[in-house]
Amino acid sequence: MAEKRGDDSELVGKFKQGDISAFEEIVLRYQDRIYNVCRGILADPHDAEDAAQEVFLKAFQSLGKFKPDAALYTWLYRIAVNTCLDYKKSSFAGFLKRLVADEELVKELPSQNPSPEQAYESKQIENRIARALKKLPKKLRAAIVLKELEGLSYEEIALILDISTGTVKSRISRARERLQELLKDFREQI
Repeated sequence: MAEKRGDDSELVGKFKQGDISAFEEIVLRYQDRIYNVCRGILADPHDAEDAAQEVFLKAFQSLGKFKPDAALYTWLYRIAVNTCLDYKKSSFAGFLKRLVADEELVKELPSQNPSPEQAYESKQIENRIARALKKLPKKLRAAIVLKELEGLSYEEIALILDISTGTVKSRISRARERLQELLKDFREQI
């Protein structure tokens, strides 16, 4: 990420000088990651797509005020999280299984050609996790999505959510504990 920071500063500078193509490059560079964050927080892929577009619209409107001392991706993630948390149609279905993989709540999904039984079991696991995640408060959900789905560090999450690193660790810990509690019966079945 540090390699891109210099390039990002250059792109921001070009944009501030009126070069719209610099913003297009920023979108190309970060659109997948921003969509993934939105998809992790919002249930519906269409809602996530709409939210991601809204993120870049907000970024376009505010990029002139961006301070180059911060990382651009951190700033974009903060906009994405806040947009998703405010998004009215927020629900959390179909979340990826690897969100809680380190907690051993999920079996590894079969790779290439699962049997019908394996595919059904995998879908059941995903659905159960999605229902459990829906029950998490949005603040806990946002923290765990950024950590487990996006693989961000505690420090990066703290910058994005504008909270202390200790609060990030606490939210992730509480989210994991709550998920374990919500999935306890299900874990005993698998």
